[in-house]
Amino acid sequence: MKRTLFSLLLLFASIVSGNAQLLYKISKNSLEKPSYIIGTYHMAPASFVDSIPGAIGALNAVDVVCGEVVMSEMTSKENVKKVKAAMLLPDGKSLVDVLTAEEMQRLNDYMSEIIGMNLDNPILKSQMGKMTPMAISTQLQLVQYMQNTPKFNPLKLIDDYFQKAAKKAGKKIAGLETVDYQIETLYKGTTIERQKEQLFCMVDNSEYYSMQMKELAAAYFAQDMQKLWDLTQEKLGTSCDSTPEEEMALIYNRNAAWAEMMPAMMSKAPTLFVVGAAHLPGEKGVLELLKAKGYTVEAVK
Repeated sequence: MKRTLFSLLLLFASIVSGNAQLLYKISKNSLEKPSYIIGTYHMAPASFVDSIPGAIGALNAVDVVCGEVVMSEMTSKENVKKVKAAMLLPDGKSLVDVLTAEEMQRLNDYMSEIIGMNLDNPILKSQMGKMTPMAISTQLQLVQYMQNTPKFNPLKLIDDYFQKAAKKAGKKIAGLETVDYQIETLYKGTTIERQKEQLFCMVDNSEYYSMQMKELAAAYFAQDMQKLWDLTQEKLGTSCDSTPEEEMALIYNRNAAWAEMMPAMMSKAPTLFVVGAAHLPGEKGVLELLKAKGYTVEAVK
């Protein structure tokens, strides 16, 4: 459950620690110049780049910046329309068609606690009443993040920073995935029943998930990759935990696909890869997958 929810939105606030590490250099004898990979959280502010040792130097040293997707494509009118459509229930249904009266009351109570209003409000109902349970979960997490981050600016986020800086410097921008692939994987890869189950895991365990968000925040902004990895591996021992199939779809299959694509890209030009931090650590993480291919992966201090 935590992996599923927080892969879309992880919320953070803390300080840099002594053993901080988010940036890694990738080298091999066959490469004329090294490439780099940096872990991000997609809602972290662009200003946090200044706190990552070596990040600006890595950006300046490469010819290509490659994100999970090309951000300008994600925000195009056509793709924004696709994302909005993916966030809606199929066949013109609304939440009252997929939630029982008791479930709707639980959701409304939670929303009242979090944002001070619920789906009995006509304006909010018109905005969110036809969203999928997963989209509701994501929106509520976003609201909580904004409440905890008064200076949050959705136009100045860390992933977008690297691509905009690359474009300004005349560098090439690339993506490891297409927008269509992310929509299919992140928005349409789970049944409505499973989305309901995950939504109410958050609703019914609000204190736990609030604390989880804060701990993930501290781990990321402390740049503590091991702590971040440990937190994402925590299990409740209930159906709220991500299934092995969900973890494969959201994390490990994507890691493997990226690790297959990266060698050709790095051989062609030195590249800075900018991806979610949760994709880097672990035996099936991108760092270990690259090492298995013969690359030297070194922390940049």
